[in-house]
Amino acid sequence: MKVVVLAGGVGGSRFLRGVRARLRQELPDGSGGTTAQLTAVVNTGDDLWLAGLRITPDLDTILYTLAGINDTDRGWGRVGDTERVSAELAEWGVGHPWFTLGDLDLAASIARTAWLREGIPLHEVATRLQARWPLGLRLLPATDDEVETHVVVDDPDHPGRRRELHFQEWWTRYRASLAARAFVQDCVDAAAPAPGVLEALADADVVLLAPSNPVVSIGTILGIPGLRDAVRATAAPVVGISPIIGGAVVRGMADACLTAIGVSTDAAAVARHYGRRSDDAVPGGGLLDGWLVDEVDAAGADALTRDGIRTRAVPLWLRDEASSAAVAAAALDLAAELARR
Repeated sequence: MKVVVLAGGVGGSRFLRGVRARLRQELPDGSGGTTAQLTAVVNTGDDLWLAGLRITPDLDTILYTLAGINDTDRGWGRVGDTERVSAELAEWGVGHPWFTLGDLDLAASIARTAWLREGIPLHEVATRLQARWPLGLRLLPATDDEVETHVVVDDPDHPGRRRELHFQEWWTRYRASLAARAFVQDCVDAAAPAPGVLEALADADVVLLAPSNPVVSIGTILGIPGLRDAVRATAAPVVGISPIIGGAVVRGMADACLTAIGVSTDAAAVARHYGRRSDDAVPGGGLLDGWLVDEVDAAGADALTRDGIRTRAVPLWLRDEASSAAVAAAALDLAAELARR
C-alpha cells in the first residue's frame, strides 16, 4: 500500500505518527516496520530566512516528532535543547526577538543552509536530514522553490494603511491578533512541485489531508502549480481529517485564517471549502471523496454525505500515538470503503 499525506506542522506530525503506527499494525514487515510506503508532502510556506539561515519549521517539526526527539512541552524544537546561541545573537541584535531557536535546532538549520548554498535542492536536503533517524516514511517538501506565506493586515503603526507580514511574524510575534485581510503565497506562480511529489500522488493507493491548517498549510501546498490538479487526478481515494472539533480549532489559530477567507470555523464548512472531488464549482476544483469529523460534529455528517463527501464521525483528538493511530485507522478504513465503490 502506498499512502500519501499532505501535512503541516504540529497537527500533521501527530497525525503522521498515527498513520505510521497504524500501518505497522496493519502491514507489518516482521522487523517492527511496515511493508507500506508512506510519503508526507509537507508545507514550506512557513519557511523563512533568519540570521542568514534557511529555517523550515514544518519539515523540522515533523522530522523531530517522528524521530522521537521533539519537545512535547513547547510543541516545537528538540527536547532538552538550550538557547545559548539565540541569546548571544540577541545581544548583537541579530534575528528576531520573537523567534528563537534552540542550539540543536540551529545546527540543523546551519547544515541545511550549507547544503542549499552548495546548490543542493531542498528535497535532497530533507533526505539528508531524515537519513539520521529511522523515520519509517519519506518527507518531501511540497516545492524546492521559496514560496513564503505572507499576511496582509491593517498596519498597527500607521492607521489607515495596510502592511504585508511574513506569516511567522503574524503568527509568532502577534499571535494572530492583527486581523488578516488576505493571505499571499509569495512567488507561488513560478514554483513547481518538488521532484517525487507528483509521482507519489499518481502512484498512491490512498491520499490523506492531515488535520492541519486548511489555509496556510494544506492551502499553501495545494497552491503550488500542478499540485491541486495532481490530487484531483489521482486514482486513489482522497480522505481529509477535520482540524475543527465542536466549532473550535484543535491547535493554533486556524480560526483566524478561516475567517479571513470567509469560511466558518466548522468541520462541515471546511469540508465544503475543500469541496467534493467532482465539484468544479469550487475554486481550482474540489478534492475530497471522504471526510472525518469528530463525534461532537456527527449531526452534519449525513448532509455532507448527501452532498457527495462520504463522512464518518469518530473521536479525533490526537492525544497520543494510540489515539492518533485510531484516527489513522478510521481514515484508512474510509478510504478502503471508497475504493470498493
